[in-house]
Amino acid sequence: MSEPVLISEVGPRDGLQSIASVMATPDKCAWIDALHAAGLREIEVCSFVPARLMPQMADASEVVRHATSLPGLTVMALVPNLQGAEAALRAGAHKLTIPVSASEAHSLANVRKSRQDMLREVRSIVALRNERAPQAPIEVGMSTAFGCTLQGVVPADEVVWLADELVQAGVDEVGLSDTTGMANPAQVRQLFGRVRSAIGERTGAAHMHNTRGLGLANCLAAHDAGVRTFDSSQGGLGGCPYAPGASGNVVTEDLVFMFEAMGIPTGIHLPKLLAARSLLQAGLPQEPLYGMTPLAGLPKGWQQPD
Repeated sequence: MSEPVLISEVGPRDGLQSIASVMATPDKCAWIDALHAAGLREIEVCSFVPARLMPQMADASEVVRHATSLPGLTVMALVPNLQGAEAALRAGAHKLTIPVSASEAHSLANVRKSRQDMLREVRSIVALRNERAPQAPIEVGMSTAFGCTLQGVVPADEVVWLADELVQAGVDEVGLSDTTGMANPAQVRQLFGRVRSAIGERTGAAHMHNTRGLGLANCLAAHDAGVRTFDSSQGGLGGCPYAPGASGNVVTEDLVFMFEAMGIPTGIHLPKLLAARSLLQAGLPQEPLYGMTPLAGLPKGWQQPD
């Protein structure tokens, strides 16, 4: 068997905040329970943002409190600012993720701050973490690292510069996000290689979107470049409200199938993962779900190591 990978499920945050429907809190918790039962060990369960701006996340504290009761689960929350970080730590989140855009235009649209403003915000969040919860890792998901629908090309040199600045600011990991689905495998392999050369083992997750059908290919390219953590969303839910044309994340079911079929362990039980999808659909009965593996089913004779 090859070195295992970590699949970080982002559907309860990235997926749910990208749709108009609001999933009821008991349905969210039941879905998270099912994902955990399938073997997911890191789930981004919410974001701490004002409910008036994002009613889908109004129950963030309640969802975090529920998720932290699940054994062996790293409960992650997205925090765009210091106020959000304070609320997440107060609720008991194990890990914080901060969105920082490589594109200046996307940064201004997404969080209404420049990249330099966000670096200052990151330093404040790191200081708060060091004081209140030094055991809690902080990661940055660098949005629009592979291109931006607002700005266009994002130079690789700027991505590497920003990754280095974030590590100097004290974050534990910097991942790269294809927020707008503009990446291709050659670009992914090259950019992750350059970032790893700059910040070493602090290079974090690959967060790929399937806007142009290259999500899985880009994940495999990231794996070739040494990445071992991958964000994905059950049913392919997700996008970015501040990146016009950006569609869903890589489908968790398809990503797990790809790695497991290649003999790369994920720790996730595929039949149980497929069963969790029914709870997602029950909580969002009007919402379309995506994925080729759920549609085709597992191959005849499929066997997955225990």
